[in-house]
Formats: sequence, C-alpha cells, structure tokens
Amino acid sequence: MKAVFLDSKTFSSTISFTAIEQQVSEFSCYGNTSPEQILARCKNVELLITNKVVLTAEILAKLPTLKLICIAATGYNNVDISAAARLGIAVTNVSGYAGQSVAQYVLAQILEYYQQTCHHNANTEQGNWQTSDTFCYHGNAITELAGKTLGIIGYGNLAQAVIKLAEAFGMKILISERVNSTEIRQGRLSFEQVISQADILSLHCPQTKDTENLINSNILAKMKPTAMLINTARGALVNSADLLLALTTKKIAYAVLDVLEQEPPPADHPLLNANLANLKITAHIAWASSEAQQRLIDLLSDNISAYKNGEQLNRLDLSS
Repeated sequence: MKAVFLDSKTFSSTISFTAIEQQVSEFSCYGNTSPEQILARCKNVELLITNKVVLTAEILAKLPTLKLICIAATGYNNVDISAAARLGIAVTNVSGYAGQSVAQYVLAQILEYYQQTCHHNANTEQGNWQTSDTFCYHGNAITELAGKTLGIIGYGNLAQAVIKLAEAFGMKILISERVNSTEIRQGRLSFEQVISQADILSLHCPQTKDTENLINSNILAKMKPTAMLINTARGALVNSADLLLALTTKKIAYAVLDVLEQEPPPADHPLLNANLANLKITAHIAWASSEAQQRLIDLLSDNISAYKNGEQLNRLDLSS
C-alpha cells in the first residue's frame, strides 16, 4: 500500500510515525500541502492521511487509485465524506486520544485564573514579598474552585475527562442539553439554564450549522458577569466580535480561547490585537501533549491495519 501524509507538520517533530510506516509499503510525508499540490503528491496513492488539508469531491474524483483516507483528527469537515462513499473510498477518523491533554489544559487555565499563580510569582520577582511588613504579601485574590459551577457544552470524551478532574476539586457540574432541544435528557439541564448558572463555561461540542456562533451577544448577555468562558472546541462556536465587546464592557469576566474561526488566524484578527487583560489566546494546542499526539498516530495505524483486514474500525459513514 502506497501512502502519503499531506500535512505531517501538524504534529511535533518528536512524534514517531513508525507505526504507520510498518503498515505500508511506501510512505511519503509532506509538512504542508496546498490545494494545487494535492493531485501530484497523491498520484498512484492508495492511502491518504490528512489532518486539515481539504479534500473536495472534485479532487477525490481525480484520484482513481485512492482506497482509504485516514483523517488524523476527530473532526472530518475537511473531507467530502459523501463523495468518498460514491467513489468507493473508505474514510476513517480518530477519537479518544486527547482527553487527558484537553482536560489538563482546561483545568490549568481555570487554576491559573482562580489561583493567580503568575501574578503572585511576579510579586516575588518584583521584590514585593521581600519588602513586606508581614510574613506574606497579599496581591490579587485567590478563590477556591470547590463549589464553583462548571457548565459543559458537549458531552463527549473530552468533556467527560474535564468533568472527572473538575469533580476532584469539588466543583458542581452542569451538563447542557443541545441548544433549542425540546427534550431534556436525564442528568442534563437546558442550554439556557447552564449558561446562566455557570461560573465557568467550557465548550466541547462539534462545529455544525446549529453550533456556529453559538456563543453570541445574546448568550453572553445571559451569562454571569463573573463568568469565565473556555473554548477548546472550534473557533466558529464563538462570535469573535461579540466576545470582544462582552470582554471590553465586562459582560463576562474572562475568556480563554485555544481556537479561532480561521487557523492560522490573520495578523489583524481583532481578538489578537485587543490587548485585554481578561483574554488569553493559545494556538490550538490543548490537544497536543506529546502523549496525545503519539496516541493519535498509533490509532491511525490501527485504522490502517483494520482496513487491510477487512474491518470497519472508526469508519465514517454518513448514510445512517
């Protein structure tokens, strides 16, 4: 099986691809691939691995030898799954690899905000403790997480990993029903109840037509003015302009974004240039612990092995 990885640079240089190499006869890796380069790089290829490179129906129709697409991610909106099915191309994704990494990121951000670790370290670096007339130096307030309410939007593996850590800190967990749902499942509350009660709102749902701009001016106005928003899911879930206004006018207290609606974002993105003390942005790295990246690659290898053995592991089928 001749294989190509179109955007291997989405993984750290320390990650081993050996597990994939052992499954194929020929393996080519490209750091990045533009739309114009796809056809030339995939000529005579049976297996194509992509993380974020877009594979349209038009492109897939021009790859007659292609038998399997392995998406190196959980989200699959970059591949035309229906077109692949019509062409007899199997498509797989991976999931369950980043739970610990994302949970660690979310709790790290929550802890930093409520514990003010960097602020208190800066107080010592600046000599404030050394010149204090008492045994300690009080700066920004430290607040316990116990009793705080964590609202969860989306209840997959990542959210469940976050909940497990949050419960260890004694936090109260509210799990949201889908927005506009007419039925509330057991153990959940309505979306409106969760956003209005949460001290911390953490987003873990996929990007769909129903969730794009989910967090907008109307929703932000219903959140607590002391609330913290964390988005490790997809950037398009949050309306950036509305969030900027909400942070500037203190409609909510704080926001942490690991994703934006365009990635990489333009240099003039309004949130990147806002220079707000109550906004933190990281570069889509919540998923990317070394362990999670290696697990993902190993899961890709499992998908390839299963395909070779006529099995349906992690196969995407939208017909059902």
